[in-house]
Amino acid sequence: MTDMSPSSSSTLYTTAARVALFSLLSLSSFLLFRKSRQLRRRRLSSPNPKHDPNPNPKIFFASETGTSETLARRLSSLLLSHDIPADLVDPKDYEPEDLTKETLVLIVASTWEGGSPPPNAEFLARWLSESAEDFRVGSLVLSRCEFAVFGIGSRAYGESFNKAARDFSRWMRALGAAEVVPVAEGDVEGGDVDAAFDSWSGRVVRVLKGEEEVVVDDGVESDAFDGVGDDEEYDDDDEEVESGAVDMEDIAGKAPPRKMNGEMNGVGSVKAEKNGVREMVTPVIRASLEKQGYKIIGSHSGVKLCRWTKSQLRGRGGCYKHSFYGIESHRCMEATPSLACANKCVFCWRHHTNPVGKEWRWKMDEPLEIVNAAISQHTKMIKQMKGVPGVKQERLSEGLSPRHCALSLVGEPIMYPEINALVDELHRRHISTFLVTNAQFPEKIKALKPITQLYVSVDAATKESLKAIDRPLFGDFWERFVDSLRALRDKEQRTVYRLTLVKGWNVEEVDAYANLFEIGKPDLVEIKGVTYCGSTATSKLTMENVPWHSDVKDFSEALVARSSGEYEVACEHVHSCCVLLAKVNKYKINGQWHTWIDYDRFHELVAAGKPFKSEDYMAATPSWAVYGAEEGGFDPDQSRYRKKRHHGAAATAAANHDSQ
Repeated sequence: MTDMSPSSSSTLYTTAARVALFSLLSLSSFLLFRKSRQLRRRRLSSPNPKHDPNPNPKIFFASETGTSETLARRLSSLLLSHDIPADLVDPKDYEPEDLTKETLVLIVASTWEGGSPPPNAEFLARWLSESAEDFRVGSLVLSRCEFAVFGIGSRAYGESFNKAARDFSRWMRALGAAEVVPVAEGDVEGGDVDAAFDSWSGRVVRVLKGEEEVVVDDGVESDAFDGVGDDEEYDDDDEEVESGAVDMEDIAGKAPPRKMNGEMNGVGSVKAEKNGVREMVTPVIRASLEKQGYKIIGSHSGVKLCRWTKSQLRGRGGCYKHSFYGIESHRCMEATPSLACANKCVFCWRHHTNPVGKEWRWKMDEPLEIVNAAISQHTKMIKQMKGVPGVKQERLSEGLSPRHCALSLVGEPIMYPEINALVDELHRRHISTFLVTNAQFPEKIKALKPITQLYVSVDAATKESLKAIDRPLFGDFWERFVDSLRALRDKEQRTVYRLTLVKGWNVEEVDAYANLFEIGKPDLVEIKGVTYCGSTATSKLTMENVPWHSDVKDFSEALVARSSGEYEVACEHVHSCCVLLAKVNKYKINGQWHTWIDYDRFHELVAAGKPFKSEDYMAATPSWAVYGAEEGGFDPDQSRYRKKRHHGAAATAAANHDSQ
């Protein structure tokens, strides 16, 4: 037997003491854990649990776009109608440690980037997460609290769909709170939002009034001790979900692909066969877009009156497309046959209230009906301009017959399965087509018939920055992006790269942008400073990210310098903070630019049905639109109007806002 020194004995004694202490703590934790589970099961197994008649519930909204807050307010009104007053709580103003004092917590939570909660709930989520994983906190800390969670996410994002709501539920349960109604995973874009939320909130009311049994499992299958606050996965299949309830933020969801029998249902709506195909525009989406001035057409299209249309009706100048391409802004209609998009760009001024999706999984309206309804709604809005101070009667009469269509409103128009038929119908009426795609559907670009001008949004020049700026749904977004540029190269008609410069995001990528020119070989390149959307936008952009016109010019000239003489800066529109690059060998003839379009000639070529090229319908650019001209791209036939500026963020946003 080996002799031990005093120091060795002391070490062994200390180690043994530590082991004993740890065992005691573990045993105590186990007993507390088991007791809390038994108490919760006893409480949950009661057929009609007795709730506090004055529960003073707190309704938390984890919201960025405002949808969660709107639903939280609806829930508050519902509870009040049942004599249950509730407090609305913005998590950013709440001390998480006060949760230990709450008896009833109701959470309406959106899922944000990467499956995380919105910024206003980050601190609360971090506290819950860390507490749930810390054995020192224990599983009884929220044992006096009952809760329920309604999640808002987008199923198109795959595994991160409603992850924030599931996390809130898991953390609350791990800390001893009793989930009185199963977490409901909503899909704001693909399902019936009102029905889903009403189903969940109605169940909350019934449980609180003791009219419905609480049968929620606490997630523990046995009394075996696996450690306090285990990071157990939340199993959706164990949830008891009412049949027929449609989750709220799914765009594509699990609905089967489009399948129709051709029977009309309402204005232009094709009645889907009995296969669960949904309508794209839910009541919440419709209300939000209509509030922003959109006129919704059928089940998935929209039209809106551009502010430049209003401007040129008054003879106060047109948009940059008037300067670059000769569009008559007062005769231009902004429309889209698809309100859905495959990206959620940080600079989108639509506030991400439109749906998102990777493929068409909705009911589909007929092209003819979409065009008819779009023109009808557009002309109604033009007529409403009658009598507005400054509107010229001649321009108003012309505006009633649109001659241009910007298929670049909100969403991704090329997603619409019958986009070629819709374009044909516009051309048949001698309406030119300017279509913008977000470069995520290369096969659609390849299959697209000739249009007046085809744009691809090139928001970034590297994979990393494109992911950060566009926040695409597709995992292979970069490959799709590059393939879309290659598809553009093979088009014979006018093609355009549209670059949106965002200071701090992509203005340093001059060399990378120059490399992209070699892939798509665009005829033209529009370079525009980002539009600041104000504090309500769903992005982290501020006025610091908005470049000056001088910044846009410097970037453009640097890009031209790297093109080895292939491109030059041809035009500018100072008011829109926008410039145009053009291919020298195609659009500069005997020293004069020809970026304008002969629209009558274009329609003749389309009607002839024979192949034609962009050179066949170009026209000379007026001197006032050329880069460096004294007019700065402002048509001298128009009357410049300078609006009085006011101080404040709203005025700044309005001053910088330029519609497409």
